Amino acid sequence: KQWYQRRVRAVLKDGVFTFTGSMTISEFSHAIKKSPNQIITYFLKKGKMFNINHILEEEQIAELCLDLGIEFNKETTINAQNFMDHIEIGTSGSNNTQSRAPIITIMGHVDHGKTTLIDKIRNSNVASQEAGGITQHTGAYQVEYKNKKITFLDTPGHEAFTAMRARGAKLTDIVILVVAADDGVKPQTKEAIDHARAANVPIIVFINKMDKHGANPDQVISGLASVDLVLEEWGGETPSIKGSALTGAGIDDLFEVINLQAGILGLSADEERYPFGTVVESRIDKGKGVVAVVIVENGTLLSRDFVVAGSNYGKIRTLLSTNQEPIKKALPGMPAIITGLNYAPKPGDKFFGFHDEKFAKQLAKEKAKLDKIEELKKRKQLKVKDGVKIYNIIVKADFQGTSEAVKHTLNKIENEESHINIISSSVGAITKSDILLAEASNATIFAFNSKPSQEIKKMSEDKKIEIKNYKIIYKMIEDVKKILKNMEAPKYESKVVGFAQIQKIIFFSKVGNIAGCVVESGFASNKGKIRLIRGKEVIHEGELDSLQKGPNQVKKVKNGEEFGCHIKKFNKINVG
Repeated sequence: KQWYQRRVRAVLKDGVFTFTGSMTISEFSHAIKKSPNQIITYFLKKGKMFNINHILEEEQIAELCLDLGIEFNKETTINAQNFMDHIEIGTSGSNNTQSRAPIITIMGHVDHGKTTLIDKIRNSNVASQEAGGITQHTGAYQVEYKNKKITFLDTPGHEAFTAMRARGAKLTDIVILVVAADDGVKPQTKEAIDHARAANVPIIVFINKMDKHGANPDQVISGLASVDLVLEEWGGETPSIKGSALTGAGIDDLFEVINLQAGILGLSADEERYPFGTVVESRIDKGKGVVAVVIVENGTLLSRDFVVAGSNYGKIRTLLSTNQEPIKKALPGMPAIITGLNYAPKPGDKFFGFHDEKFAKQLAKEKAKLDKIEELKKRKQLKVKDGVKIYNIIVKADFQGTSEAVKHTLNKIENEESHINIISSSVGAITKSDILLAEASNATIFAFNSKPSQEIKKMSEDKKIEIKNYKIIYKMIEDVKKILKNMEAPKYESKVVGFAQIQKIIFFSKVGNIAGCVVESGFASNKGKIRLIRGKEVIHEGELDSLQKGPNQVKKVKNGEEFGCHIKKFNKINVG
């Protein structure tokens, strides 16, 4: 609470202007004791028409300070929107710090066997339930090996889920990098390494598919060395295991290395304090409401605890293990499924347990308000050049993480003539509100694993709102690219189809000069485009508005045929 209540104001002191973020010209001029007109004039000279209420971005404030000879210092303000990122976690004073389960993220290129490895570890079949055998959202599971618990995160390998993998890497203690022995190091393998390094997380390499014909572990090892990830067997510091997720070979060795690495890291937590952790995934269930998968990083999460997750809050109604079994508490390092939040939080959102329910609600509501302002601000910053077409999209998905990944991917698709604009992205079934929003914004609804009811289908048909359903994200990407391609204006190419020479000129008072011609090669057509050439110079480009062969109007004349024609709105023609 003390962190949240700290405020840093925009103030000029001892020649240094300290500020926390964007502010209006009025606020800035008042803080530095200058006339607003001076600030407005500065931008006017740069061709920018601003008024006193214009909001200055941080870069513009810095630019003004430099111009005015004022030193400046940007500080971070702690508010409801960001306090969870800056909060300092102390101990409960109970001296109850104990070792906790390591959190392991499995990463790697698409189809290299990440989910099959999780299947074998869990002795289940997750991949068969996923569209196309590709993991579409992040799952969390806990297993026990030699009386030690290990928590696993399974992150999607498709490039569209970069943001989800990044969140997984920030949450994890150790990354298991799965590389197929028959395929080697691929783009998303390198990307996973980058995420692990950015999060300063140790890597264990699992060389998978050793049972397949053509397996070449040396190719994998040399490929990893080329991106500065040197394995222990080549004299490096990165441990590796060769095995097969399909047969289970090497999995016990993997567990041994994980426990060894976790012991070196000395992972510990205080079970007696209020819980905090991270949201892994969330969705909306018709019968249960908001269902969220969370991982407890410290403290103990109990049923009936009041929690704030991002801008959402609520008292936990049900607390389940990831095997869907009721549990009384979730200890540090443990994944759990909770219900009771007022809305679905985003994957990567921090959650905290609070004893002051009133203050917690205030925080969540204020964060929701600030997040909305930030979203509107981003929409206003969308600048589209004149002539560029906008394709409006509303995204609906089964999981919040999937919704975010779809939004992130679609926003990157554009071309010179068309641009994607995401009007809204949310989880759950398509509602009447979505249809009305689509109607008001002329948008198409893209539903990912979120089928509309018959009532919604009928309403969409009545209002002529298109709903596109998908189960695999790359199919959605392909379709959007095709749509944008079709939105492009047709490109016309000039092609010479024939030559003709004027041999006689006949004047008609109602029409003008009629050219009597003969086709020397190719053909000529009525309403066709023409170039009139005199000597070596093109003196006119236009089109024929009449074409006649003898007494009859014709559409086309061929090589060697004589014809009469008139050039539209042009009469300055000569024989030859």
